[in-house]
Amino acid sequence: MSGKSFIVPHDFSEVANNALSHAITTAKVVDAKIYLLHVVSRSKDIKDAEQKLNEIIELNKEHQIQIVPKIRIGNIFEDIGDFAVEHHAELIFMGTHGASGWQHIAGSYALKVITNSSVPFIIVQKETEIGKNGYDDIVVPLDLHRETKQKLTIVASMATYFKSRVHVVTPIETDEFLKNKVNVNITFAKRFFEERDIEMTLTVAPSNGFDKEVVKIAVEKDADLISIMNLNKNNLFGSTFSSNYEQYMITNDARIPVLVVNPMETPYGRSVLFQ
Repeated sequence: MSGKSFIVPHDFSEVANNALSHAITTAKVVDAKIYLLHVVSRSKDIKDAEQKLNEIIELNKEHQIQIVPKIRIGNIFEDIGDFAVEHHAELIFMGTHGASGWQHIAGSYALKVITNSSVPFIIVQKETEIGKNGYDDIVVPLDLHRETKQKLTIVASMATYFKSRVHVVTPIETDEFLKNKVNVNITFAKRFFEERDIEMTLTVAPSNGFDKEVVKIAVEKDADLISIMNLNKNNLFGSTFSSNYEQYMITNDARIPVLVVNPMETPYGRSVLFQ
């Protein structure tokens, strides 16, 4: 049995089915099992939820991936993160509904779930299918925060498995000090991916409206995934990334899936994915 595991919180919606599809494709590549998690608020809802989860598993039996149904009594904001830690999950695949949905998993609420977890998330929207080859092209915005380097280890792990191309996007800075900081990060990224034989491109974009520029570039690159850091907890310093940046990205109009990584207390992080 594989030691790797993913989690898919499921609320019996189409977007949750889509998240499961992403998880299944990734699990096939890295040989992982999937925990299909539903959170109920009352014990009397357990039986109905069990039946629905088993029906979903039956529908996906052809993929020959181990899918384990799990039900928790509680609330999604705490229990998804807690469950992920208890089961040593590498990644959580979660659908977001936009304006409404399961206990209101809209942009800001999805971000609250993400912030309460140490495990990275892939957030998918409705109708965003994953190709049979997985994530061929991954866009990585890289700004001035040292924490943004942490996501490179996870992106590199994923790119190695899927043989992905990585597209780094950095802001144009006119201030000499800030420009130097960006250049240090660019040099770091180039060396990091080169050492791992991962193809990388570099694009610079206007710092004004950087989040929208990143999505625009992702569309141009026909990207399957955008990787961001969740700096929601420590957005105390000036940054190209505004306070609404993460929320905008996970509900982006292009509906491109987003890999969201929470900062760790290390210089540039370690890969918690696919170890």
